[in-house]
Amino acid sequence: MATKKTYTTETEFKNNLKQYVSEARNKKVTPILLTPMARRKFDAAGKIEGTHDVYSQIVRDVAKEEKIILFDMDKITQQLYQRFGIENSKLLFMQLKPNEHPNYPDGKEDNTHFNELGARLVAQLVLGEIKKQIPELSDKMVKPIAK
Repeated sequence: MATKKTYTTETEFKNNLKQYVSEARNKKVTPILLTPMARRKFDAAGKIEGTHDVYSQIVRDVAKEEKIILFDMDKITQQLYQRFGIENSKLLFMQLKPNEHPNYPDGKEDNTHFNELGARLVAQLVLGEIKKQIPELSDKMVKPIAK
């Protein structure tokens, strides 16, 4: 039985990014690249570990080669998790105890996918990068209505 390929090789990943950048430019769109978000993984000393190092570096390299804006979300989210620490960073992810949620009766320990709090914090980090690197775009962002 043949093994099903479930990932993109480094070369394919880089080529895909370059193709997306080219297609965006051909449509008069300004491309912006984001590295992958870090996964929650700490070493024995409590220091966050990179889990997407190779692919994040490819995104950085393509952004540099193509001279486009980069949001290094891998580094930024690693810093976020480090600030939260080993235990508190669990609050950002799908970390459910048995019977805590009807969809996960056995619980769930997911250090990749954010829960609502984690998603909102990461969205704020992306907004921060927009404000820092593309201030003219941040003026066009929808602002919440004060109540």
